[in-house]
Amino acid sequence: MKKRYVIAVTFVLHPGVMEKFMPLMLDNAQKSRTLEPGCDRFDVCAAAGDTERVFLYEIYKDEAAFAAHLKTPHFLEFDAATRAMIKERKVDKLWIENDDGK
Repeated sequence: MKKRYVIAVTFVLHPGVMEKFMPLMLDNAQKSRTLEPGCDRFDVCAAAGDTERVFLYEIYKDEAAFAAHLKTPHFLEFDAATRAMIKERKVDKLWIENDDGK
């Protein structure tokens, strides 16, 4: 069985940019879910009261689907628009071990 590909990203933002960053992040996530057939899930998470940290949990059908995501116009626009807002970015690349495709 082919395992789905997971990307977990933690962003640490510069102080005071969350209000500008979050709408751009949510737009990118929504477009990823609706426009990319290889994107099965794209969750954007933030802890209450933490104005500098955002966590993403993305599931793709395979590694190639994620590679395609990185070339989409909506991702490239998001990346360019938010690059200066991001202080740190940690990316973990994983595979689902107990995947039933749901």
